Amino acid sequence: MTLDYRKFFVITGSDRKLPLILETIGFENHQQVMAREEGYPCFHWLQTVKGTGELQLKSGTVKLGENQGMLLPAGVPHVYNVPEMTWSTWYLTFDGALAASIVMALELPLSTPISWGADSPLASIHDYYYDKYHDSHDFTGTSGSLEVYQFLTLLKKHGYVNRSASISQNHERLLPLLQALEHTYALPETGLAWMSERLGVSPQHMNTLFRRAFGLSPYQYLLQLRLQKSKEMLIAQPGLTIRDIAERTGFLDSSHFISTFRKSVGLTPDLFRSQYSK
Repeated sequence: MTLDYRKFFVITGSDRKLPLILETIGFENHQQVMAREEGYPCFHWLQTVKGTGELQLKSGTVKLGENQGMLLPAGVPHVYNVPEMTWSTWYLTFDGALAASIVMALELPLSTPISWGADSPLASIHDYYYDKYHDSHDFTGTSGSLEVYQFLTLLKKHGYVNRSASISQNHERLLPLLQALEHTYALPETGLAWMSERLGVSPQHMNTLFRRAFGLSPYQYLLQLRLQKSKEMLIAQPGLTIRDIAERTGFLDSSHFISTFRKSVGLTPDLFRSQYSK
């Protein structure tokens, strides 16, 4: 059983300029009733490891069961209630010059219960930090900033709200198709209908899976894949003409390829190739 731990980290003046700053991490086998009328002074993540607890917010009372947590912004008043005999919790608090912007960019829900699977890294993260927290140097400066970012990306990847699938689950569902696209991206028949048939889902559901996993439509993902392959060919195969590469990556013609490439990259294919050849 993981023992209780709590670690505060030294934050220097130069640390304040970092995009993310790790302030504290901790684990409590027996979470106590607690009231914060002024909220916490920075972002505050709390998750249930065992049992069930309650967070009382102005908007109402929210239960947090096992494999659930909540991210609170700074200054949000809240109360911890412990309706069961045991409520074990793990928490992480952080700040930073770009903390709010990064949380927003990752589209992490605030003051809302977030769930994850029992096999997710989030389910055992309290053990991971128990093994590391003894050495403060692992969490100071840029190391601490990296720890916070890695945690937030884990939350983005594995967390979900209201029983919707997480990014990792959507990516796993799409994996057979993504592997097939590595070999068929240039074929003219490779489109939404082909992808839907390949995966055995409707075009509408295919669109939902791609948007949840990548924030892109299936067509936009295919277009980005073709552009990625064209960049590789431009650099690795200097003997190929622009027309050759357009044909090999599934574009209608060289004009379509050039205009799409310039719109996405900001350079023509020729200029892109010349930069790397230098």
